[in-house]
Amino acid sequence: MRCYCCSALPYSACCEPFLTNRELPSTPEQLMRSRFSAYAVRNFGYVLATYSREKRGGLTIDQLTKSAGEAKWFALQVVDSTYVQPTSSESSRLSTLPGSVEANAQKNTPMQGTVEFTAYYFEERSLFQLHETSNFVMENGQWYYHDGLLHGDCGKLKYGRNLPCLCNSGKKFKQCCATKLR
Repeated sequence: MRCYCCSALPYSACCEPFLTNRELPSTPEQLMRSRFSAYAVRNFGYVLATYSREKRGGLTIDQLTKSAGEAKWFALQVVDSTYVQPTSSESSRLSTLPGSVEANAQKNTPMQGTVEFTAYYFEERSLFQLHETSNFVMENGQWYYHDGLLHGDCGKLKYGRNLPCLCNSGKKFKQCCATKLR
């Protein structure tokens, strides 16, 4: 089965290891893709766990579930992805430090990233898009979603039935994901 994040990789080799806590995303884009997949499978525990400490605050799984409503997330397109990480000499220096010192050094290393994407979903028999530039931060050696800027083209979308499907399947929209609108 193809991954929900439209990476063309199988789910088992893409986002599933992150959603099952077998692996940690190593880039902001991997985290964003795994969060999209978590929304697609309604794994709001994962979504909550991947918020930055500052933004997680009093947020609950129930609140995330309610805010997601009946949305059925089905396609993702990454527009741009950038992040800052320690240089290779800094990384090797960090890896030779004792545990507690290494953790403190990594905490003090400015690591942030952005991912611009468009996500598509169905709700109440209509097609919508969410276009966002998300900000990510590294905390204790792990990437977290911090916040995002919504672009002006978010909302209900009219999309031609004969156009290629947004999920990159190669099929026409009417023969692929549009069947979920019925």
